[in-house]
Amino acid sequence: MRARIEELDWCDSPIGVISLRRRHDSLLGLDVYEVKIDDEFLMSSYFNASEIALATLGLAAHPGERLSVLVGGLGLAYTARAVLADPRVEALTVIEAVAPVIDWQRRNLLPDTAGLAADPRCSLVHDSFFALVAEGRAAREYDAVLVDIDHTPRNVLHPSHADFYTPEGLARLGPLLTPEGVFGLWSDDPPDAEFEAVLAEVFTHTESHVVSFDNPVTGGESACTIYVGREIRRT
Repeated sequence: MRARIEELDWCDSPIGVISLRRRHDSLLGLDVYEVKIDDEFLMSSYFNASEIALATLGLAAHPGERLSVLVGGLGLAYTARAVLADPRVEALTVIEAVAPVIDWQRRNLLPDTAGLAADPRCSLVHDSFFALVAEGRAAREYDAVLVDIDHTPRNVLHPSHADFYTPEGLARLGPLLTPEGVFGLWSDDPPDAEFEAVLAEVFTHTESHVVSFDNPVTGGESACTIYVGREIRRT
């Protein structure tokens, strides 16, 4: 008989000790996979609607075909899996700063996304998304850049991330995006008017989508925000 809680992996990282565990939830009748940083819960396999929405809403904003997509932050890989479910996507690159998170996919530790690393369209890259943008190290342009790393633009996992959420930081996405390119961002808070203004300063078209989902822990409903910007303003 398996233990009710099983720690599958853990390691030190620049943002703290990151760990993956499997927990059997008897009320839900299923295994839940959870990621923690130190003692703080970061994500759960049960709450994946918003991660999927980041992919579907972001890609829905692009009118083209034969898309190349960059995802910042692998996490439990629900965004990456949803990107690959779009038949227009020909290539996906995922940038992840914590190497063992990539290894979880290569070892197929997460049943919902097993096989992702073997998909020939998918490339998992160990790097810092924020450093790649700030240093202009992107090797190509992408039709969509989708980011799910920090809790919100105001509540970041590391102080070095904060600059990305400024007009100057987002403008550095220019070399990464095609002319009709889309930027999508997950946030755990309701729409933030100040960040919406920043987004509108950088992109020609912007939207904020509130994604609601059932929360069995509270017995109610929870929500997050998916920000979408299209056609970066170029000087």
